[in-house]
Amino acid sequence: MQTARPYREAVTAVIAGELDHYTAAQIRRQLDTLLEDTSIVHLVLDLENLTFMDSSGIGVLLGRLKLLAARGGSLSVKNMQPSVEKLFRLSGLDRLIGIQTGKMGGRA
Repeated sequence: MQTARPYREAVTAVIAGELDHYTAAQIRRQLDTLLEDTSIVHLVLDLENLTFMDSSGIGVLLGRLKLLAARGGSLSVKNMQPSVEKLFRLSGLDRLIGIQTGKMGGRA
């Protein structure tokens, strides 16, 4: 995970590489450390350089969604690679987590 870029109460975090059984715990810890700041209620994950995600990654996303929802906040993603987007939609995450699209290269 790369350095997060804060914007008001929203933060964008860049996740690159793979989000799988081997990396999920590390990425979970990094996101949880970021979210210790309770003023952050909206988290955007930039997944442009995420090449692979499995069910462990889905668990990481759902856990952060639950935490943010308890604050009245939200989780969204942008710039997904086609393979990650396919898993996202097949798993039903697209019904729970917002997908940002537009000029930033996001895909719908």
